[in-house]
Amino acid sequence: MKTRTILTAALLGGVAFAPAAMAQTELSMWYHGAGSNNQEEATVNRLVAEFNASQDDWEVVMESFPQESYNDSIVAAALAGNLPDIIDVDGPVMPNWAWAGYMQPLGIDEARLEGFLPGTIGRWGGEVYSVGLWDAAVAVFARRSVLEDHGIRIPTLDEPWTKDEFDAALVTLDESGEFEHAFDPGMAWTGEWYPYAFSPLLQSFGGDIVDRSTYLTAEGALNGEAAIEFGEWWQSLFERDLAPGTSQDPADRETGFIDGQYALQWNGNWAALPVIEAFGDDALFLPAPDFGNGSTIGAASWQFGVSAASEHPEGARAFIEFALTDEWFAAFSDGTGLIPVTKSAAQMTQNYAEGGPLEVFYELSERQALVRPVSPGYVVAAKVFEKALADIANGADVADTLDAAVDEIDADIEANGGYGH
Repeated sequence: MKTRTILTAALLGGVAFAPAAMAQTELSMWYHGAGSNNQEEATVNRLVAEFNASQDDWEVVMESFPQESYNDSIVAAALAGNLPDIIDVDGPVMPNWAWAGYMQPLGIDEARLEGFLPGTIGRWGGEVYSVGLWDAAVAVFARRSVLEDHGIRIPTLDEPWTKDEFDAALVTLDESGEFEHAFDPGMAWTGEWYPYAFSPLLQSFGGDIVDRSTYLTAEGALNGEAAIEFGEWWQSLFERDLAPGTSQDPADRETGFIDGQYALQWNGNWAALPVIEAFGDDALFLPAPDFGNGSTIGAASWQFGVSAASEHPEGARAFIEFALTDEWFAAFSDGTGLIPVTKSAAQMTQNYAEGGPLEVFYELSERQALVRPVSPGYVVAAKVFEKALADIANGADVADTLDAAVDEIDADIEANGGYGH
């Protein structure tokens, strides 16, 4: 690691006095959001600047990467022995990086994490490796007037729609002829959106991406009776033309709900404010349906951790601890619209305070959120799951597709010696 030393010398009457020196040890930090979220990046930059100014020991120097290439950059740096001190990591990816030796336990007092939303704490092997400064939640976007006009019950967190209620609502909205599609699950978005947004629906049916009791197989979890029932329901959305398929235009995904193409939309809190601007009090953000095993949504967003290669983990830890305050959680929430980490921080924000327009998303995250499988094998399993769901949406045989996905996931787990489970 580099050490930056600032020397000043004074000359008086040709005599050089001893220099006054102040040294800050440089800490490198990599961030995933270059150009993708200007408010988020601006807030991260402000956090870095205020930490650097708050003490004389450490100077964090941040380098930003586009999100699309960030993970590959970390893997390449790890192979080259060139990881930064502070790592920005997506929550579900963290176990893989910890298992692979890219990261070290954070080593902070867990009392500092009391009252945090569970999805913001990254654990692996019984230890905390990363902590997030925000979280995200998804909901069913709807309009009160549309539901009331069609006699559809407005669900609550305590009484979400059942599978039959949700399906009946979709059929009613479709048969009204008012909408191009009754439901927009977001098929134009790919990658991590699939396991984040859609695996909770599978889990509500009673299945999962892998068997979480051992993490050594997907057998029974991804291809058992519950998973097949989910797959058949999922495929029926597209067969019945209730939802746009994998060829959905990204522009329709962005504006289709507001424009009236879709009656309902499965989307996240980051997209909620434009809906409120468009519809005001008519906008509703509803809990996930309960398909038989509870109403569930995804959890865990980007988090900060310390690389295993850092020669100054105490400095990296000091930076992360500096950020773990309600003031910073509120600042990130106000800057990005994402969910603050604690209830007390939520009360300091514009949107999530009691009576705020996005208050419901904090409750959704607190009561419904389930982290994606906590396993190093998740990074492979997630891609297999994405392909399987896209294939099923496009008409592939449900049982055969899920069996093939299980075989691929299990082969990867075996090839990697069980990933430490």
